[in-house]
Amino acid sequence: MTRSLPEIRQQIDAVDAQLLALMNQRAALANEVGHIKRVEGSPVFRPEREAAVIRGLQERNEGPLRSTSLAPIWREIMSACRALEAPQRVAFLGPAGTFSEQATFQFFGTSIERVPCSSIDEVFRAAASGSAEFGVVPVENSTEGVVSRSLDLLLNTPLQIVGETSLLVRHHLLRQSDSLVGIEAIYAHPQALAQCQGWLNTHLPGVERRTASSNAEGARLASTNPAWAGIASDRAASEFGLHIAAHAIQDDAFNRTRFAIVCLPHQMQTPPPSGHDCVSLIVSVPNRPGAVHDLLVPLKEHGVSMTRFESRPARSGQWEYYFYLDIQGHASQPHVAQALSALQQLCAFYKVLGTYPVGEH
Repeated sequence: MTRSLPEIRQQIDAVDAQLLALMNQRAALANEVGHIKRVEGSPVFRPEREAAVIRGLQERNEGPLRSTSLAPIWREIMSACRALEAPQRVAFLGPAGTFSEQATFQFFGTSIERVPCSSIDEVFRAAASGSAEFGVVPVENSTEGVVSRSLDLLLNTPLQIVGETSLLVRHHLLRQSDSLVGIEAIYAHPQALAQCQGWLNTHLPGVERRTASSNAEGARLASTNPAWAGIASDRAASEFGLHIAAHAIQDDAFNRTRFAIVCLPHQMQTPPPSGHDCVSLIVSVPNRPGAVHDLLVPLKEHGVSMTRFESRPARSGQWEYYFYLDIQGHASQPHVAQALSALQQLCAFYKVLGTYPVGEH
């Protein structure tokens, strides 16, 4: 017998009431956990523990709810429960509506104390000074490559990397109307302008492109003048009351940006091995023939794979470089520890940025 719509809705309401009761029960248990953590002095935020909980739920899921839908649902539940213990202060490139804010929510959930910053430098300062417990910074884009400023700041900062998250970036053209007619200037972060240059060359070739400190700031500027447009997220469109004049204008349909989660060492210890880990480090070698080749030998000898290798000038005036490496594995694993020890012996400069679980890419 087919049930009527009112009957189904009534049953949904009953299930929602049960869910609410269970979530409050979970929140009460989280409060107990928070009390124990305060007595022990242990950290409130354990991202590897939360990731393990989500993976376990996904493995047990039998549908019809998709397993991929469970992660954002449970991340928000855990974020809300965590906030009862102590809401995390998290710095990111602002204002509201940036992809950095979106990446922050993707990693921490929305029940946090937001610290929007006007620049990547300010994000690092906030996390290093303690005005924020964590910082979220872009480090690499699948289209435009590394974010140079973030790499340069990682060199001299006391912060460590404790996690990462990868965000599918969809750039939209935003303005006060939904038409492409009459646009005189387009505002966006330089990275976004570069990631959309093919579309802009084709559809708006004569329009002036102006840089903004962030895409959300470009959207804010577009909201002040009907002849201006911005390139930003759909969240920025909602934040500033703008129309999406053109959807997904990025040149690469699979455009992704990788973000690093950084904090002072006392905020969070190195996460334990998860089985899918990464060690990030910065090294330099003496300026002699074969020195860069020699860096790779310890990794090969100990069976360690390198997943990223970037160079940045040392700014010494001597044509010297720092090399940024990501290697697979956890620093506590014997073969990784042996490879790192051998590598360190070859380096004039050696700094481990962090060991952390690899995010989804």
